[in-house]
Amino acid sequence: MDNLYLNILGFLACALVIIYSGAKLSFYGDKIANLTGMGKAWIGLILMSSVTSLPELITGISSVAIVKAPNLAAGDVFGSCVFNLLILSFLDARIKQPILSMVKSSHMVAAIFGIISLTVAGLAIYLADEAPTILWISSFSFVLFAVYLIAVWSIFKYEHSALTEAWPVEIPQTAANAADLKKTIGEFLLHALIVVCAAIFLPYFGQQIALYTGLGNSFFGTLFLAAATSLPELVVSLAALKIGSLDMAVGNLLGSNVFNMFVLGLDDVFYKEGSLFKEISPSHLLSVFVTIIMTAIIGLGLLFKPQKKQLWLLSLDTFLIIVLYVMLMIYLFLNT
Repeated sequence: MDNLYLNILGFLACALVIIYSGAKLSFYGDKIANLTGMGKAWIGLILMSSVTSLPELITGISSVAIVKAPNLAAGDVFGSCVFNLLILSFLDARIKQPILSMVKSSHMVAAIFGIISLTVAGLAIYLADEAPTILWISSFSFVLFAVYLIAVWSIFKYEHSALTEAWPVEIPQTAANAADLKKTIGEFLLHALIVVCAAIFLPYFGQQIALYTGLGNSFFGTLFLAAATSLPELVVSLAALKIGSLDMAVGNLLGSNVFNMFVLGLDDVFYKEGSLFKEISPSHLLSVFVTIIMTAIIGLGLLFKPQKKQLWLLSLDTFLIIVLYVMLMIYLFLNT
């Protein structure tokens, strides 16, 4: 039991470090946007979502390259996608109006690309034995890379014209600005390094806890590991809500899910034992299916924009997201 407690402490310590430095990364990323004039369309929807998904990236690579636990990596990626959408329900409960009625319908672009990339990942698992490989890498991984790059370009082009009106892109460059930018980039890189170090150890502690408790890598990765690595998204989203930047929060969460599928393709590259998708348990297909449904529900909310909450603190769409999340966790727990 002593080893179990030590592993739990190690896991919690890594999680706390990721929370702290993940939030700092987001803060400095937002500051870089202001100082460079690159526009929060790019920083918020692309760079910010990539930054807050950095723990999933490093955790996934260390899970497959060091710990050799493909199901832990898959559980983290798919669980993070589900948890990111659950965060929308947390945000919805904290405001008076339905959150999806207060943001732009243009977030549909990120939602659609999220559904496309999740579908590709699901097919990669389902057709793992039949899919051709290049070296040891599944051909589906290259499709995931292509979908992500197209999504980045499409989201930027779709949002850029509207967002640049709200956030001017030309910033006067002064010596003070240059010095502040240099310091900000330094702080950004420092916290990125801290997140990388913490995330490298996180899957080791996660696998040990799963082993001692008998929870199984799929369930533990989908629930606890995914929640820990998604905490930067939660911190950033709550901070965005506090300053009234709901579009930044929603864009970050949906963008993070698209980036997570890119991470899954990278995990396949670093897993040199063969195609990663051949080792992933088919039980993860349920997580993929549920996440697609949740994203579609969000898409409908963005399209129809409900004007009042039907279920006390929640609108119907965010309530359904909570129900689906709980049902998924119960199923995975009972089938570990």
